[in-house]
Amino acid sequence: MRSLPNLDTLSLTELVAQMLVVRASGYLFDHQILYPSWEPTTDKLKRLVGLGVGGVILLGGSAAEIALKTQQLQSWATIPLLIAADIEEGVGQRFAGATWFPPPMAIGAIASHNLSLAQTYAARMGAITAQEALAVGINWVLAPVVDVNNNPDNPVINVRSFGDNPAIVSQLASAYIQGAKSYPVLTAAKHFPGHGDTAADSHLDLPAIPHSPARLAEIELPPFQAAIAAGVDAVMSAHLLIPSWDTEHPATLSSHILTQQLRQNMGFEGLIVTDALVMGAIANRYGANEAPVLAVEAGADILLMPVDPEGAIQAVCTAVETGRISKERIRASVERIWKAKLQVSNENREQGSGQRARFPRHRSRVAGSREQGRKIRETRETIFELAQPEAFAVVNEILSASQVVGNLPLMPAQSASESKKLRNLIVVDELLGCDFLHRKAPAIALPTQHGYTTQLCDRHTPVVFETDDDCPTLLQLFIRGNPFRGSAGIAQVGQVWVKKLLASGNLQALVVYGSPYVLQQLLPILPSIPCAFSYGQMPTAQAVSLSTLFARSI
Repeated sequence: MRSLPNLDTLSLTELVAQMLVVRASGYLFDHQILYPSWEPTTDKLKRLVGLGVGGVILLGGSAAEIALKTQQLQSWATIPLLIAADIEEGVGQRFAGATWFPPPMAIGAIASHNLSLAQTYAARMGAITAQEALAVGINWVLAPVVDVNNNPDNPVINVRSFGDNPAIVSQLASAYIQGAKSYPVLTAAKHFPGHGDTAADSHLDLPAIPHSPARLAEIELPPFQAAIAAGVDAVMSAHLLIPSWDTEHPATLSSHILTQQLRQNMGFEGLIVTDALVMGAIANRYGANEAPVLAVEAGADILLMPVDPEGAIQAVCTAVETGRISKERIRASVERIWKAKLQVSNENREQGSGQRARFPRHRSRVAGSREQGRKIRETRETIFELAQPEAFAVVNEILSASQVVGNLPLMPAQSASESKKLRNLIVVDELLGCDFLHRKAPAIALPTQHGYTTQLCDRHTPVVFETDDDCPTLLQLFIRGNPFRGSAGIAQVGQVWVKKLLASGNLQALVVYGSPYVLQQLLPILPSIPCAFSYGQMPTAQAVSLSTLFARSI
């Protein structure tokens, strides 16, 4: 195993660089980069790794591509990297081919009537996510979300939370962490001190939580306390203003919140990681290079996705050299980072897949070619450990146990009026960015088998009711909170369609995927028509809901 260097041998620049985790595309080639302002080219990424950044967060690509990408990244690094991903709903949420779970709120819904079963599902979700993460070279799972989502209008947390009950969120988050801890990966509880009761998206602006310390202690903090007790490795800060604690700085930049509350009062000894510093709540207000300095002053160990990584390193180094930040403060963070890196490199800890996590070793050219051949063979083996039948079974069980159905069976309108065609109307947030729909997706394929013609629209499509639209319609709404976009626009479009189809008498059945809050808004205006709801939007969720709907048809 490649060992970590003695901290005394590292320069200030090298120490500070270890505190950065930079974003990169999971795709293998530069022409595939989707967000060039955030995702560096291969040459720039290699230079950043060469500078000694502590880690990389990946987004996009398939699981197989990620397995190759993580090998490449580790081979560039002199000091082993933390490789992270926002895989709150499983590796398949971000990287095609792996297991994609329904959002955590689905498990929270099960907990409302069977807490023990929900805890079992949360633990299995954590374990499967950790096992699949390791299989593709990811050693830091940026989950679970432990925010208590008690604001139905929350555009950014929403179904990413286990729910609105602090006790249930605490128990399910703890179960998830314990499941993940059966593998040598890091976990992260987010977003401290709680992003659930907001109506603004911190990707775009700075939300504020007006609650008193007593209210925070009652609702927002218990899940973080439970996560810490369960052994969570990191806590991610929220870009929130909490005037009762700090009237000037958001949590990410507040020493009172990160150091006094989290580190001292709650006794957290692990990594404190910022939420992405490119997000509008921070980047638009504090600047690319001042924000990282403020975050370090506040107590952050990891600076996630700074706008200008090289500028951030220089800014923090300058702050140390001018006495604004002590070198001991930097060393304390890197010591925590070293402890975390040693944890994920533990060769003696058995994994369920039979593999062990190890950092790659630098070899001579001849030995290196043999090593590369071994890695390719290992990659082939671990890739085929993804999306196993057991994992699919857990996903299906969670979806089935959490779905809501009503007014079944679905009556076959075609038999009543054979002259009318049947329409399958699908409404999504953004057609061009829709990764859960394709020609063979169940939302399209299953209704087609029953004689429906598909029509697709999104929140940008005008809601126009033509004469040709006068036909029995299966309406499928894909609505959930989305960072940077929220859910308000698509929810309004969905409601307009429901009302128009009800007025014309053509709403034959309704399926809602995603937000239970949207379903609650629609139920009062729905007559006794067949309907189904799923927390998930992925193809498996579509199959479960539509199979239930059509299987009970007459």
